[in-house]
Amino acid sequence: MGLDMKEFFKKYKHALLALYTPVYLAVFYVLEHTITTDFITLNSPVDNAIPFIPVFIIPYILWFVYVAGSAVYFIFASQRDFVKLMSFLIIGMTAYLIICAVFPNGLYNFRPGSLDMDNPFNRLVRWLYSTDTSTNVFPSIHVYNSIGVHVAINKSDKIKSRFIKKASLILCILICLSTIFLKQHALIDVIGGCVMGRIVYVLMYETKLSAFIDKKTWN
Repeated sequence: MGLDMKEFFKKYKHALLALYTPVYLAVFYVLEHTITTDFITLNSPVDNAIPFIPVFIIPYILWFVYVAGSAVYFIFASQRDFVKLMSFLIIGMTAYLIICAVFPNGLYNFRPGSLDMDNPFNRLVRWLYSTDTSTNVFPSIHVYNSIGVHVAINKSDKIKSRFIKKASLILCILICLSTIFLKQHALIDVIGGCVMGRIVYVLMYETKLSAFIDKKTWN
């Protein structure tokens, strides 16, 4: 049994990359409680004109399952895919924390003033607003991480189903749209998440680093 456990931890030692999550959350918590009023306002008249559509709370919340579920799957399915996915997420989330610390940013007078609590989607949105402030929004991590997860799913040799890959793309797009229609992010936040995603994609999948990971990991 001891030998089996030793082999198990040796095979899945890459799961330790997930320990970055509490580090990220701790730093994010500090930023959320220190950057509250004095920040660069990012929303524009165009953003203010975009309608609030509460039903988009569904894909917004599904983001948590999408990211966490994919990461857990790849831990056991493919060390290579997991390492690339987590490296993608870690690079982007670290860059996000640095950007927000150096250039405090947020949205001013952007969210709807009142919500009809008879609407169940509005109740979920109110919960979201109570747990996530309208500061530290650029670039959108919801957008960036969704791109990272979809790329990992689309690139994975372990996932053969075209249905799953198409469903991933649709969910990724809906999550990106949800950040706008829930008034969680401005358009520039979404664009920033996409641009950062493209840059890190090239690093993780089209450079010598990608070839190095391929050589050192099992698939």
